[in-house]
Order: sequence, then C-alpha cells, then structure tokens
Amino acid sequence: MSYLTHLECGNCHKEYASDQLHTLCPACGRPLLARYDLKRVANDLKPSMLTGRVNSMWRYEEVLPVGNVAHRVSLGEGMTPLLHAKRLGERTGVSELYIKDEGLNPTGSFKARGLCMAVSRASELGVQEVVIPSAGNAAGAMSAYAASAGMGAHVFMPVDVPMPFQLECKAFGAEITLIDGLITDCGAAAKPLAAENGWFDVSTLKEPYRLEGKKTMGYELAEQFGWELPDVIIYPTGGGTGLIGMWKAFAEMEALGWIGSKRPKMVVVQAEGCAPIPRAYDEGERHATPWEGAATIAAGLRVPAAVGDFLILEAVRESGGTAISVSDAALLEGQVEMASSEGVLSCPEGGATLAAMRQLVDSDLIKKDDRVVLFNTGTGIKYPESLEALRVR
Repeated sequence: MSYLTHLECGNCHKEYASDQLHTLCPACGRPLLARYDLKRVANDLKPSMLTGRVNSMWRYEEVLPVGNVAHRVSLGEGMTPLLHAKRLGERTGVSELYIKDEGLNPTGSFKARGLCMAVSRASELGVQEVVIPSAGNAAGAMSAYAASAGMGAHVFMPVDVPMPFQLECKAFGAEITLIDGLITDCGAAAKPLAAENGWFDVSTLKEPYRLEGKKTMGYELAEQFGWELPDVIIYPTGGGTGLIGMWKAFAEMEALGWIGSKRPKMVVVQAEGCAPIPRAYDEGERHATPWEGAATIAAGLRVPAAVGDFLILEAVRESGGTAISVSDAALLEGQVEMASSEGVLSCPEGGATLAAMRQLVDSDLIKKDDRVVLFNTGTGIKYPESLEALRVR
C-alpha cells in the first residue's frame, strides 16, 4: 500500500531511485528524504478512512515506505497517548498543555518508530545485518527490531551509557562494542567495520527511512487534535530526526488536504553542556559547528554534531519557533515535576521540555492561551542515575 516514488536530497534536491539501498546523497553527502505520490494518496485516502485501522503508526501505510507487508516488523509502535497535563497547566498558567508520551512505545522510547521503519525497509531491500552508534534508546530499539526480523545487530555505545541500555541490547542478542568517547566517536569506530563486514548503517539521517517512522508523530498529533495542529511543539533535540520528520509530515498533510497552512512554532531544546543548535540559531547560521566538550546527564542530548542540522534550523525558523538550552539541574527538576504532577515518569530529555517551557512562558514567547505540546521521548525507568541525582526514593 506504499505510494513511495523516489528519494530526494534535502540539500541539493537531486533525485534517486527508491528501490535501491541508499545512505547519504552521493552528490553532497546530506540526508535523503522519501517522496510519495501525494496526489494519488489524496484521491485514495481520506482521514475518515483511518477509523478502524490498526492502532499503530502503520495506519498511515500509504505515506510510509514499506510496500511488502511481509517485511513489516512491528511490535505495536505508535499511537502513543496525548495527555492533557492539567496540573502542570495550572502551575505554569498554560491551561492547554499536553504531553505526548513516547515512553509507552516498544523498548520505551520514540526510537521504536524510526528503527521499526529503518529495519523493515532494510529487510525489504535485502539487508542481513545492521549497525548503529547510539547513546542508548536507539540501540535498544534497533536491537529489538533486528531480533524480530531475524537480522544480525551491532551496537557501538559510549562506555558511560546507563547500564539498562547495555543490558537490553544484550538481551535482544546484539553484539555490543563500548567506546571511550561520545556518539560521534562511536560512529567513527563503527564505520570501517560496517564497510568491511557489509553491515548496513542505520545511524540518524544516514539512511532515509528512520525519518519516515518518526514523522508519524506529526500525523498522530493532527489526528488526535481532530486534524488541527497545536500552537507550540517543544522537542528535545539530539540528532533531530523527530522534529524534521514532523515538519515533513505537516507539509505532506497539507498537500493531502488534511490540514491547512497553519504550523506550530517548533522549539528545539538542548542541554547547556551540548547546545550546538541554539548556538547556530542565535548566530544565524545554516549549519551548526560541532560542540566541544559535550557533557550532560541527558544522554540523548549529548550529540555534538547533527548531520541534519540545516533541516532542524530550517524547521525552527520557518515555523517562527526558537532554539534554547537548559541546565542539567533544570531538566532534572522538570523530570521529577512531570512525574509528581502528571504521573508521567519521563526521561531527562522529556524533563528538558518542561524546563524550556517555563523559560518561554517567563519571556512571553509562549502565551497563556497557547496550545502547547511537550514531547517526552522515553521512559524514565532506564535512567536511575538521573533520578538518584535528585535523591528520588
């Protein structure tokens, strides 16, 4: 049921066949984006027809890249709750405050969406083994979906990644290599071994299809709000695939006639110890200079360089949004406040969104009558260190 037609470079706009394995654009080395026959989709699919479909991200199959149902590797990902955070709304003065809780995905994070799609499409194109550099959640998700697909899985992780991430990858049967460094160092270590052994690299935006899984968060938000979009989306950003994916989804839905031209303000949140995107935003740059000495307790935000930096910054600027950083102390407080107020045990990255919202309310960049969505990208259960840092018992 996929209406996939081709791939297009997000930077130089050269086009490539979608029935072959691709990583980055051969011409300029930037990410490739999946394109669909949206006119045909608009003719064949109406929002009302989604009623009764599978309650997962695969309900949007026409605008997803996997054509052969036999290669869909699904563990029930997507259609996560959109929770009205009434108590937090009362505390912050923003009554229309919502939490999109991605921690209820398989393997406990939003990474399930992207890696589900990447592994499924790789399977369809004949891949036997996959490899990933990861700060934690992506590794667990890839390992789980590779196990379900019967693929070999190879994970390269920083040595200081919280132990729950290492244990889940081992449980899923992945081969783990620990690297003394950051996720960029893990990528550098994995690259020659992948080339030597024929492993397919499913790193963030280095293949076209993780983005397609992540974009379903945008489709879900629109559907859950009755085909309207919120005023503000606050998103914790490492590699930025989810934010880029949602921005792509909004453009697709407008082309389908499902929504109008209104867009949310897209807000990037990073940690003060690793904030390349806010720095580039403030300096008016199209690309972000790699961050030196990256350090934060939020492992998913410890990404000193993002291959899709220009796409992140485009979405922020085109939406009238912003990019800000928060301290580790503030994001940890946000994590605990989200739990104690709303019963959502977020990851530290999710806590960063609440810390960012408080800054934006104080500076009047968020109005009291705005409809605001905070993205909790994973469950806090995997982060005992962050909870212990606040002496949570």
